[in-house]
Amino acid sequence: MEFLTTSEAADYLRLGERKLYELVTNGAIPCTKVTGKWLFPRHELDLWVLSGMARPAGMLTAEPPPVVGGSQDELLDWSLRESGSGLGSMTEGSARGLERLQRNEVMAVAVHFHSLDPAGNLASDASVTALRDAPDLHDALLVAFVRREQGLVLPPGNPKRLHGLSDVLALGARMAMRQQGTGAQMLLDMLLRRADATTRDLRPVETPALTGPDLAEMVRAGQADCGVATRAAARSAGLDFVPLAWENLDLAMRQRSYFRPAMQALIRFLGERRLRQRAEELTGYDPSPAGQIRFAA
Repeated sequence: MEFLTTSEAADYLRLGERKLYELVTNGAIPCTKVTGKWLFPRHELDLWVLSGMARPAGMLTAEPPPVVGGSQDELLDWSLRESGSGLGSMTEGSARGLERLQRNEVMAVAVHFHSLDPAGNLASDASVTALRDAPDLHDALLVAFVRREQGLVLPPGNPKRLHGLSDVLALGARMAMRQQGTGAQMLLDMLLRRADATTRDLRPVETPALTGPDLAEMVRAGQADCGVATRAAARSAGLDFVPLAWENLDLAMRQRSYFRPAMQALIRFLGERRLRQRAEELTGYDPSPAGQIRFAA
């Protein structure tokens, strides 16, 4: 990331240094202080300028409520509380969360979309593609939260000896499902496609689980033999876990929302040591990308 000095930033923005210091004092511009000197990340200055531009049709200007929708995640829920952001949460899955973002009903959404690349591998930029293709999101921004591990959640001791989807298919194990539109269900669909199978080849439990912890509870209660959820969800429920894939969990928002005080409180928290410590405690997380901007429309 390129940083500008105070004089460079003032020239870049065509502002006087006095005005720039006023913005810094009011916390109204992205900056950081290193060894007593203010530095300004050039990319975030670009976003800051764009967030204040006049917007064409389809770019909403009303303030969304301070809520993060989309995918449920234990580390994210903890971060919303511990950061002091004041942001609430609404768990509905990646696709439905993105729809709410388009309607300006939430400030941000946690997303983990999945697709296959031409080589048949899980695409690392599936969420970028989903955001780029979403209508009415001409000012979209995707900020990395963490990478996390998804896999088969199993009863303690793994009594059916399930070591992958091939075993689930071969043994006809009862599989807890997530509702359509959730990232976990997309991941399952893509993994099945790689195995030349579909959900019709599974033995699904009839009622889908709303969240990963709900799915883990179904497995713990004996209602299902397995299901796809995070390692953290399995550990919290005292269940066994067989890894299937690492995925990106990102925060999608409008560019102007990135600079709102509530969101900035969360973004600053992503760089704190406490987040890394909590991620290690929960297991199945890689917080190294936290706070990086993965896509800007």
